[in-house]
Parts: sequence; structure tokens; C-alpha cells
Amino acid sequence: MAQGAPAQNGAPKALPFVGDEPISPTNRMAPPLVPPAAAGTPAHGDPHTILPQPPPGKAAIGMSARFGDKEPLIPRGLVWRVFADRAEASGAYPLVAEAAEPAPVFFLSPGGYVVHVSYGLASVARRIVVGQESRREQLILRAGAIRLESDVADKPIPAQKVTYDIYEGSFLQGRASSRPFFRGANSGDLVVLPAGNYYVVSTYGDGNATIQVDVSVVAGKVAEATLHHRAAEVTLRLVNAAGQEPLPGTQWSVLSPGGDAIKESIGSTPTLALAEGEYTAVARYEGKTYSKDFNVEAGKDGPIEVVVGEQAAPPDLTEGSGD
Repeated sequence: MAQGAPAQNGAPKALPFVGDEPISPTNRMAPPLVPPAAAGTPAHGDPHTILPQPPPGKAAIGMSARFGDKEPLIPRGLVWRVFADRAEASGAYPLVAEAAEPAPVFFLSPGGYVVHVSYGLASVARRIVVGQESRREQLILRAGAIRLESDVADKPIPAQKVTYDIYEGSFLQGRASSRPFFRGANSGDLVVLPAGNYYVVSTYGDGNATIQVDVSVVAGKVAEATLHHRAAEVTLRLVNAAGQEPLPGTQWSVLSPGGDAIKESIGSTPTLALAEGEYTAVARYEGKTYSKDFNVEAGKDGPIEVVVGEQAAPPDLTEGSGD
């Protein structure tokens, strides 16, 4: 993997709160952000100062969640589900009630329940026993978020050219999960996660330009980081003479110094991002093979021209030779 240092942009900021549409694994990007004061819920107090009168035979259970024992309430973006605590004959736990409000009130019959609340990719559950009396319940949901960007040579990489996979653990300390916790985040996304340690793999383009960084997610905060790629975009061209139009339908391979294939494609001008280093471009056209060694320097995009007749084919790639 290419080497690149991440930049942590100052201390973590307070986590902004989402709009009416809740964050979920399939909707990880925050809608227009709303500060706590505008959300209509006290930041530190109890939203249920007075509980409504429940129907006969039920109790009113007022629910709310906060980021930590001394952290603010979470005023938006929560999804609540209440399940019976005993499974049916099928083995499923019946869903009794659900809500997408910051502080819902559930009218429940006496009995046992499991209350589950999620905020982005973070969630927590609690078993409660409901009697005759109404009461308030508050859950601690230790969630934070990360927002990621990438650049090369101090120039931002366009969002459509870079993606991020997020893993639990620490790459630097050798305690890393092998499966992504979240795959395919985009630059600028606000990805809400359980508080903890993660490492991020940033992939620039579809070549071998990838770097990793450890990120700590703190409850109620946003960690913002810029990952510095050491890579460049190259455009491959097979031409009859320098500066001429590229030949169509060329088959391309890009090899490492050890001969490993990094990328293969077909076209007159394929473009790919490569980590800084040495490479060989191999072009196959009309039954003949041509090659050229080249270097990639960070931030120096440009064409790599393979000229027909000037480059000899690697002997292990074809039985023939270039014109």
C-alpha cells in the first residue's frame, strides 16, 4: 500500500444532529444539520416533564437517549423499536411498537420488553419490566461520527474518485478486523458509528492507490480527517509516433517491478490512479505487444505514451516482438 500520512483537523467537534430523516446504514449521510438549540428538546434535561395519561390497563413509558452520562440528549435521528421479551413459537420476538422521534412515549401493557434504539450504525438495547405505574427511561447511546476527505499534493481529490472502508480496531497496533464495519463511504459523508477505535482504508481510483489511517470516534463528537495520498493519475496511450492519436481497442496491463499485474483494461486512453513508484505499461495491439517502463510521482498526473516500434516486448509476455 502507498504510504501517506493522515491529517487530523484539530480537536473533535460536537456531533451535529440530523434532520427529520433518520440516519441508517443505508442512509448514512446526514440531512441538513440542526443545532441542539433548534431541535426543540432540552440539551441536558428530561424531555418528559409530564407524561400523558395512558389508556386503561397500560402504562406510559417515556423514552430518551443521550450520548453519555454527562453528555447532551440526542434530539433527532433516532429509531426506536420495542419488542416483547419472550419469543413466539417461531422463535421471533414480536415487535410491539416503533417510533422515529427523539423522545417517544410508548403505551405498554404490564410485562417484559426489550427497547432498542439506533442512531446511524450505533445502537443499544435495554430490557425493561412494565407495571401499573408510568415512568421515564433514558438510554446511553455512545455514538460519534467521522467525516473524511482525501488529497494528493495538497489538492483535494474529487469525491467521486475516492471511497473509504471502515474497520474496527487499529491497523497501527495490529488489532484490526478483517471485515469492514462499513464499506463504501464517500468524501464528506457524516458516518455515525459506535464510539471506539477504527481504521480507514482510502482507495483513490481503481488502481493501487490506497492508504490507511487510525481514527478514534468519541461519543457526541465528529472526528474529521484528511488522508494524504502519494499517487497520481496516468493516462495510457499507444501511438504510432509521439503526440499522435492513440490507437483504438488496445489491451493494457500495468505491472509492478516484480511483474505482478496491477490493472488490466481495454481502450485507447484508460486512466488510472497509481501509487508513487515504478511500473511497466504493456500494450497489446493487432497481435503484437509493446511495453514501456515509467515512474509515478505524487501529484504529477499525465499521459504515458507507448510508441509502436520503439519499445521491445517483454520476452515472457509474448512469443513475438514489437515492430
